[in-house]
Amino acid sequence: MTLNNTLANMMSIIYNAEKARKTECSVSPYSKKMERLLVILKANGYIADFKVKHDTAAVGFCIMLNGKINKCGAISPNFNVKKDGFERFEKQYLPAKGFGLLIVTTTKGIMTHDEAKEKGLGGRLIAYCY
Repeated sequence: MTLNNTLANMMSIIYNAEKARKTECSVSPYSKKMERLLVILKANGYIADFKVKHDTAAVGFCIMLNGKINKCGAISPNFNVKKDGFERFEKQYLPAKGFGLLIVTTTKGIMTHDEAKEKGLGGRLIAYCY
């Protein structure tokens, strides 16, 4: 089976596992972009932990959940956003100002929209979580 958007697949697996009140979920295949996104989610307290698993069939992730995600998803298409244009997308994807995070890929790497605003960077939106 081929997946068109592995990032969107990972976000929906995490969201569905959270709604089913599971404590962990498995996601495959592996990519550096997905790993960086999980690092950001862990740093902001949305997931408990994750580890890269090396099965005989495929490399993927085992994600430990902590029940803190209300909604998460991939943003498709990946909208371009300028350094002062995050507010429009905050209103569109997040329930309230200062609640949740948008995840942006910039020239300096993948980061939250707050970090990008701090550093004066724009980029492309890839995901949201609250």
